[in-house]
Amino acid sequence: MRSQKSREVAWTGMLFALAIALSFLESAITPLLGLMPAMKLGLSNLVVMYALLFLNTRTAAELVLLKALFAMLTRGPTAGFLSLCGGVLSFLVLWGLLHLPASPGEFIFTVSGALAHNIGQLLGASVLLSSAMALGYAPVLLVAGLCVGALSCVLSKALFAAMPKNAPGRVNQYKLFKK
Repeated sequence: MRSQKSREVAWTGMLFALAIALSFLESAITPLLGLMPAMKLGLSNLVVMYALLFLNTRTAAELVLLKALFAMLTRGPTAGFLSLCGGVLSFLVLWGLLHLPASPGEFIFTVSGALAHNIGQLLGASVLLSSAMALGYAPVLLVAGLCVGALSCVLSKALFAAMPKNAPGRVNQYKLFKK
């Protein structure tokens, strides 16, 4: 029992470190692609998807919270709040898709997660700005979410295939991203 708990804590720590490394990578890539600072590739969200698919719901939720805390500590409370809003809505949408009677497919899964993340951030920004001004940015972020979600689908296939198959917790019981 203790060994299993220790393995889960170690896996959560390693996945969080991977999420942070991917976040730094996307921060370096974003200016090279000519994207606006608020637009990111969502690479660290692949780690949450992996945890949700191959580990357990609790670990995925913990990663969402850890990522938001990290954003708050490194970029300020606004970034932390927006990360939390986007991460929680994306997590809930992905979790819901996994519990549908029929598999949504890898593309729909990743694009829905990206779009939900952007919508959560827009809703969070509208709360902070207390106006509809943030919603004017919606068309740009929704198109970006569609593109990033498609990219996430391709990247997740490669990333998930490369991840170890002996992780603690359940094996992918869903029909998405089979190893």
